[in-house]
Amino acid sequence: MSLTTAEKPATSGAVIERMKEHGHEEVLFCNDAATGLRSIIALHDTTLGPALGGTRMWPYASEAEALEDVLRLSRGMTYKSALAGLDLGGGKAVIIGDARTGKTEAMFRRFGRFVESLNGRYITAEDVGMSVTEMVNIRKETQYVVGLPVSMGGSGDPSPVTAYGVYCGMKAAAKFAYGTDDLRKRKVAVQGAGNVGHHLVGYLIKDGATVFLTDIHDDKLAAVKKEHAAVNIVKPDEIIGLDVDIYSPCALGATINDQTLPQLKCSVVAGSANNQLADEEKHGRALVDKGILYAPDFLVNAGGIINCAWERRGYNRDAALAQTEDIYRTAQDIFVRSREERIPTYLAANQAAEQRIRSMRQAGLSF
Repeated sequence: MSLTTAEKPATSGAVIERMKEHGHEEVLFCNDAATGLRSIIALHDTTLGPALGGTRMWPYASEAEALEDVLRLSRGMTYKSALAGLDLGGGKAVIIGDARTGKTEAMFRRFGRFVESLNGRYITAEDVGMSVTEMVNIRKETQYVVGLPVSMGGSGDPSPVTAYGVYCGMKAAAKFAYGTDDLRKRKVAVQGAGNVGHHLVGYLIKDGATVFLTDIHDDKLAAVKKEHAAVNIVKPDEIIGLDVDIYSPCALGATINDQTLPQLKCSVVAGSANNQLADEEKHGRALVDKGILYAPDFLVNAGGIINCAWERRGYNRDAALAQTEDIYRTAQDIFVRSREERIPTYLAANQAAEQRIRSMRQAGLSF
């Protein structure tokens, strides 16, 4: 376990303690005055393979907030890859900044060199605030990037496949909760009209679901409404309390917390956002107490990393979609395990992922 920094933070002891808490292997900080890059890369576990995880650009209120996010996200990527049956470890990167106003080619090329310094132990991709354009600029400085345009031998934007996986996971949850995976006439509240949320709405509308959608950006809502006239637009502060069958968080994490839990009026939670539970144990158990079935985020949103994994071996979209469809079966297995062992679904998913990692390590098959 190590800590590498471009400029050692005053709170390095606290950082190492946080790393120990969930078994992180390495955390790296980059501060580049010339380009304005302030970034953190976290590697959680590389037992199964190199850490693959997207880069998120967000105007974090503090470096401490950014660090907390990247630690949680990288751990989630370990579990995501393990459950999806991929030979990949868990890592993540964050860039502190406004994705709408703060992007430059120089910044992302500098970030590419930051990724290159890890010599393949971390492979980056798109996440919140990023696009194919940024992946192209990162690629100018490192080979360890996926989500590239098809013209460059890549797979393009992974969001449609991520959305398809969430859709498959949602249908599995509906099957378990209602006895049928038919989403016709089901009411679904989607929080977030970004790339994944936009595509997910398309699947739901096509299936005949009644969809309620919100986002903090009006232009994103307008784009979805233009494509899917049947969607119902609601204000951000209204989405949590809607009387629906399924709540689907598809923006930032921690939307299930002490304040929102009492407002939930749904039977299923299934969405693409990472770290949906503000406190995994506390709020995971609280959902059980409320009779709400939670489809673990790192289980159902694995379509994107499955897509990226196929890009590394020679992209085959049909194969990527077929493997993404396995999320339905895996989700069903997790729900059954949760019921039989009388444990929350998040814990059942964690244990399944940890079991695979442990078995590979014991067999001497670590990366």
